[in-house]
Amino acid sequence: MTYDFDRLVDRRRSDSSKWQKYGPDVLPLWVADMDFQSPEPVIRALRERVEHGVYGYITFEQPEFHQLFADRLLKRYGWRVSPDAVVIIPGVIPGFNVAGRILAEPGDGLVLMTPVYPPILRAASNMDLARQEAPLGRRADGSYEVDIDAFNAAIRDRTRFFLVCNPHNPVGRVFRRDELGRLAEVCLRRGLSIVADEIHCELTYPGQRHTPIASLDPEIAERTITLMAPSKTFNLAGLKCSVAVIPNAELRAKFVAARVDLVSTVNVLGFTAAYAAYRDGQAWLDELIRYLEANRDFTMDYVRRHLTGVRVATPEATYLAWLDCTKAGAAATDPFTFFLERAKVALNDGALFGAGGGGFVRLNFGCPRSILTEALDRMRAALTADRPARV
Repeated sequence: MTYDFDRLVDRRRSDSSKWQKYGPDVLPLWVADMDFQSPEPVIRALRERVEHGVYGYITFEQPEFHQLFADRLLKRYGWRVSPDAVVIIPGVIPGFNVAGRILAEPGDGLVLMTPVYPPILRAASNMDLARQEAPLGRRADGSYEVDIDAFNAAIRDRTRFFLVCNPHNPVGRVFRRDELGRLAEVCLRRGLSIVADEIHCELTYPGQRHTPIASLDPEIAERTITLMAPSKTFNLAGLKCSVAVIPNAELRAKFVAARVDLVSTVNVLGFTAAYAAYRDGQAWLDELIRYLEANRDFTMDYVRRHLTGVRVATPEATYLAWLDCTKAGAAATDPFTFFLERAKVALNDGALFGAGGGGFVRLNFGCPRSILTEALDRMRAALTADRPARV
């Protein structure tokens, strides 16, 4: 089956947060969901489940799903885990908040690398923990890398775990195996557990390979909680189904116990969609990656040619571009407001991603090319209009 990712789907008349947050004259390229219909096998499975007509409590002792997901980890990453290590949860964000509650006590610390996804920044305050930030290093071309010295320096006596985002949101890096190995070695030496948000792991581009940090070594796996989901991959964010992979049985039991009466189980439609996506959605995903890669390359070329003063490094994964506007004239100080008011394009404000995010915006290119082109054209016009006339 061939999928048409250029087809426009009207989301303004739906309950879409992305399309309803701003006015009808604004193009929304902000929150990380895509403007594409999910795979046909997912839609079909949901239709069949809805037509059943009974939506009661469901059991999550689903050996077929657990085996399917374990097989996927082995096939895609060479990571062999027991199906018993797979825990179904309603979201990655609840997952790392539950994980933190079993790994640390109030007043302890967690370490993370900035700039980073805002809910990761907020996690420490949710759990009454100290947030210890390790800035990512930045290369001459604007791309980012692990700064192992900064990471080491950020860890304190009461730091209990490392909350890592890989592939990284917003900078788009797929951290190399050697980078992850250095981080993991520090965690082992300093006695830290690891919580890995790997939600974008299946949205890597040709030439890149995602490595789950827990797959590096059995000793690392024993102290790691890995969080993955079909939500970004198959555009299922609103259905709230994710997975925690916890090989350590004792740690897994603590995680499951910590959820009781706090984090609900996955709803029946979320589970149905996730199962169908992992079982039957690969052909759609293969086509999606090709389309997103073309959108990514179009965006990179357009920004570099036409958005004066804006720098961008090519993302290795995700459908998110991290635009450095610090030298973009009137947009430099507050590019989010500049593009919203002058271009009628809604992006994510880089300042919300923590240290190193000021003067940046995050752009979502997971949309039909026509929408992407119009948004970039509007941004170009806004920057051009702001430029002083030559005399």
